[in-house]
Amino acid sequence: MPVTKKLIDEALSLPVEERVHLANSLLESLNMPNPAIDKKWAEVAKRRLGELRSGKVKPIPGNEVFDRVHERFPK
Repeated sequence: MPVTKKLIDEALSLPVEERVHLANSLLESLNMPNPAIDKKWAEVAKRRLGELRSGKVKPIPGNEVFDRVHERFPK
């Protein structure tokens, strides 16, 4: 049995909490956290939340967003 298949089988046998931890660790290894970039994203998120709360911008329902995307980029 190839090593990767064996690892996958072992991972799938773990409790869900351990699988979540394993998946998160693997994803982080592919996209290492960058504190400077994370800080910038946090600033953007706070600004956008403030805009929503103040009424400066109006939210768009998710299904409407996806409808627009599908109209713009048909298969």
